[in-house]
Amino acid sequence: MMFHLYRISVAAALALIGTGVAWADPRGLWLAQDGARVHVSTCGAGLCATLASTKTPVDPATGAPWTDRNNPNPAERSRPLVGVYVLYGMMPDGAGRWSGSLYNTDNGQTYSGHLIEIDRNTLRIEGCVIGICGGQNMRRLQ
Repeated sequence: MMFHLYRISVAAALALIGTGVAWADPRGLWLAQDGARVHVSTCGAGLCATLASTKTPVDPATGAPWTDRNNPNPAERSRPLVGVYVLYGMMPDGAGRWSGSLYNTDNGQTYSGHLIEIDRNTLRIEGCVIGICGGQNMRRLQ
C-alpha cells in the first residue's frame, strides 16, 4: 500500500511539474507598458498578436486615430494601427517561449522577436537586432 501511494505521489508531482512548464495560456488581452492593448491569439500552428487599442485613441500630431505612418510600404501608411499584427509566426521555442517576428509600429521595422511567459499574468515581448534584445513586459487583462 505504501509503495502504491508513493507511485501516485510521484506521478502527481511529475504531472504538476509538466503543467508548470507553461504557467498560463498566453492567448488573451494584454496591457503593454506604454498603455497599448495587445490581443494574442492562435495563428496557424503558432501565435500572433494584434494591436487591440493604442495608448491614446488619437494621434496628437494629426488629431485623427493613429495610423501605420512609419510603415516602409507607402500604401499601408494610412491603415489604422488598431488591428495591425505586431507579432506573427510565433512558434514554440521552449517552455513558455515563442519565437517569430515583431513589427515595431514606432519605426516600421520588423525584427526577430520572442514572446516569453514570465508568470501567469506577465508576458515579455522582445525584439532582437544583431543579437541584442530589448523589450517590454505586458500585464494580463483577460
